[in-house]
Amino acid sequence: MELNWTFVGQTLEFILFVWLCLKFIWPPIISSIENRQKDIDEGLQAAERGRKSLEVARNNAAEQIKATKKEVAELIEQANKRQAKIIDDAKSAANEERLKIIEHAKEEAEAEANRIREKLRKEVAELAVRGAEKIIKKNIDASTTAGIIDDLVGSKR
Repeated sequence: MELNWTFVGQTLEFILFVWLCLKFIWPPIISSIENRQKDIDEGLQAAERGRKSLEVARNNAAEQIKATKKEVAELIEQANKRQAKIIDDAKSAANEERLKIIEHAKEEAEAEANRIREKLRKEVAELAVRGAEKIIKKNIDASTTAGIIDDLVGSKR
């Protein structure tokens, strides 16, 4: 193999090319690659943080749903208790009202019965007086009158 100046010139050009590439082209490319790797790492870390945050949010949402369901169940239970209490109170009030109405009806019936008795007494007294008048008008005999009075006095005892 023969060493000529063309080969030496090409070798020097190649060495110069490599040195220029290493000095001016390679650093920006490496910097760009490193920046891109840094951006990718940051993106992956952000994605991991986002995934963890999403998991925490899901857990919080599940806990809030459980708590809300528990509160709803308690509210429903309280509403059912209140409904039962209202129904019991209404039944008690209705029963009290029924007893008042019955008591009032008994009082009215007793008052009416007393009025009727009083009316009957007055009528009986009037009939007795009329009967006595008729008897007295027919028999003015003292002995007969005394017997009737004794009978009346004896029946009262």
